[in-house]
Amino acid sequence: MSPTLLRAAPIIFVLIWSTGWVSARYGAPYADPLTFLAIRFALAGALVTAIALASRARWPGTWRDSGHAMASGVMLHGIYLGGVWWAIAHGLPTGVSGLIAAVQPILTAFLAPTLVGERISGRQWLGILLGFAGIALVLEPKLAGVAPGELSAVAGPIAVNLFGMLGVTFGSFYQKRFVAAGDLRTITALQYLGALIVTAPAAVLLEPMRVEWNLTVALTMAWSVVALSLGAIGLLLMLIRNGAVSRAAALIYLVPPTVALEAYWLFGEQLTGLQVLGMAVTSAGVALATRKG
Repeated sequence: MSPTLLRAAPIIFVLIWSTGWVSARYGAPYADPLTFLAIRFALAGALVTAIALASRARWPGTWRDSGHAMASGVMLHGIYLGGVWWAIAHGLPTGVSGLIAAVQPILTAFLAPTLVGERISGRQWLGILLGFAGIALVLEPKLAGVAPGELSAVAGPIAVNLFGMLGVTFGSFYQKRFVAAGDLRTITALQYLGALIVTAPAAVLLEPMRVEWNLTVALTMAWSVVALSLGAIGLLLMLIRNGAVSRAAALIYLVPPTVALEAYWLFGEQLTGLQVLGMAVTSAGVALATRKG
């Protein structure tokens, strides 16, 4: 991996990953969330498998290694994306979902010393806490419109969203510990197989599996498969493999500010001075939390 690409990877990852919420907004009126994700995982898995076969990438040498790759896919894709998309589709405000996602870097920092032996410095802790404060400011307009009664009405979706956040947290540790080597093309293919194995049955059991195919859905699916499932996920796996899990998790803080800017440009959503301040605080926090040395 070239040093230039490795340095640019965090920025590219955040820019692509943030479009997942925009994609969800475009696709939500026309498709059930788990059904959409099951199709996305199937297409992404087929595409990356074709790439791996064409390039003669090396597949894991044992069934155990293949199982580890599939298990990480269950957590990183099936549980995380499935939980978040289902919760939002069932009434959870996006601001609350974003705040739940922002807990991940804090939880990762708490668990990293025990699970993978990473030392979290005082500077990193300061960055993590600053990042969380910045996220709260960025999401304040969305959180301000949420009444306490509304939260009690979506207790189930909140629990599912929390479960999804735990999925990506432990999935990152699992990836670092058990899938630390091997070709990322074949590993990604197996991850999407694992994600599909859990998402497709859930879609059959919980949804009417509605998909209204039109140009919007087709373009959203294409972007989700190529840019998100192959591009962004590939970058995330590369970042986990080449650095500390806690530093990779801290990049999640940059996603809500980027989504707010995209929503401002694409949908005309309000962007307040408080949110801009929150973006600056978040960026400072991420810089502290991810700086090496």
